[in-house]
Amino acid sequence: MKEKAPTIAAGLLGLLFVVFGLNHFLKFISMGDPPPQGSPPAMFFGALYPTGYLTFVKVLEIAGGVLVALPRTRNFGLLVLGPIVVNILAFNIFLTKGAGLLQPPVILVSLLSAYLLWDARGKFAKLLG
Repeated sequence: MKEKAPTIAAGLLGLLFVVFGLNHFLKFISMGDPPPQGSPPAMFFGALYPTGYLTFVKVLEIAGGVLVALPRTRNFGLLVLGPIVVNILAFNIFLTKGAGLLQPPVILVSLLSAYLLWDARGKFAKLLG
């Protein structure tokens, strides 16, 4: 089971990022009401949407999700998705004042990413020295 756990975790993480990345383009999941106008989250998304930056991030989410789901490219996928996961957490900590931290997708993405990073810690430690 120990060898299967990272594969299952990577498959779930990859699926989450591919689904939410594709949702940006295909709109098959309702994302709820937009944040109140003038609020920090609304201003943040007000800068991301018209500039195309969010589209770039969503393409990286899809690519990173596919890469992390494949065992051979899992660590490269984690390198692509790592900054995105950090930004998801930062958005929910600083812009929503922690209100979004307990949403299931945020918890799941954070835990799965941390587990996969921990599982491959020996390979990532080589990057540091």
